[in-house]
Amino acid sequence: MTKDVFYISFSAFFADLGYQAALAIFPIFLVVTLGAPASAFGTANAIAFGIGSAFGYLGGLMSDRFSDKKVAIFGNALIPLISLMGLASNPTTAVLLFSGGWWARNFRTPARRAMLVKASAKEDRGKSFGFLHALDIGGGMLSVAFVLVMAYIGLAYSTILLLTVLPLIVSTILLFFTRETRKAAHAAVAKAKSVARGTRIAGSTYKGIIISTSLYGFSSYSLGFPILTIAQSSNALLGIGSYGVYLGISAVVGYKIGSMKALNKVGALGILGYVLSGLGTLILALGYALHESVLMLYIGVAVLGFALGVVETLEPTLISFIKGVRELGRGMGALAGSRSFGIFFANLIMGVLYVINPFDSYVYATTVSLVAGALMLYLGRGFKA
Repeated sequence: MTKDVFYISFSAFFADLGYQAALAIFPIFLVVTLGAPASAFGTANAIAFGIGSAFGYLGGLMSDRFSDKKVAIFGNALIPLISLMGLASNPTTAVLLFSGGWWARNFRTPARRAMLVKASAKEDRGKSFGFLHALDIGGGMLSVAFVLVMAYIGLAYSTILLLTVLPLIVSTILLFFTRETRKAAHAAVAKAKSVARGTRIAGSTYKGIIISTSLYGFSSYSLGFPILTIAQSSNALLGIGSYGVYLGISAVVGYKIGSMKALNKVGALGILGYVLSGLGTLILALGYALHESVLMLYIGVAVLGFALGVVETLEPTLISFIKGVRELGRGMGALAGSRSFGIFFANLIMGVLYVINPFDSYVYATTVSLVAGALMLYLGRGFKA
């Protein structure tokens, strides 16, 4: 746990403190405040995530070719475009600003992950990613509390959005204090060789992660849909509050799972990540269809948060073991790109199905997530990390 790990992780904390608040508000701001149909929310996410897949892969390539630090700082500095949604007076402008900020976020993610790998000793890599995820999502959880308080006292959503620019600026400043990882990689990483690099098992596992995370993306509808479901069945504050539960559980699980050095990472990713995500969505489907209380919907959201903590910690950890330092950005870029590619179609499909019947949209997501888990377990069998 070097100083660079702390700078990178706290940069993530402040980034999520800013843009996660905007994400929690976005569906209600777009649909309720600006008057767009619910299907427009799905389309907006599809644009942001779909084109964002290309930005994620490009960011990884640029990271390998030039500098992890410079790429991360450049992308991070443009995320506040999301905050500027508060100035939007129509749905089109809001969607464009949201998309631009999200593309910047995707562009910097592979570089930031590569920075973390190079700042960590090999044996502590899982813990470092768990620590990053805990602060990352912990910032998001606090941002939801901030939104709830501000909305409760009557502050307009547009004003809250503009305030989120402040922690995003702090996030970028913290990255300036990290070392230049392109020229001076951590000694422990420079000497380390990736586990079973180039072997058939490692190649199959890498393929499994990329395919499975893409499928997981196909099932990874924006949590804005459960937020809308809860808000429409109860009230807007409970809808926004569910996002805090989702993020809080994800933060704790991410840190704990990353600290388990003896864990079978492939099995945990497949079962506790992808399969459990499908079960969480199934609970949402049943809760909606059976007209159960908000509590059941919250349980479904909590299970999704648990699965997210596992996925976000173990996916990059496994990639770091398979890919060598020179190809680390490319590997992380492929991970970010394949997820965003899946999310592009997920939100288009979810947007259409949700308008027809929310139950159908959740059943679709459940099915795809279960398939992702099965593929990960099959293609990653035999890999040890």
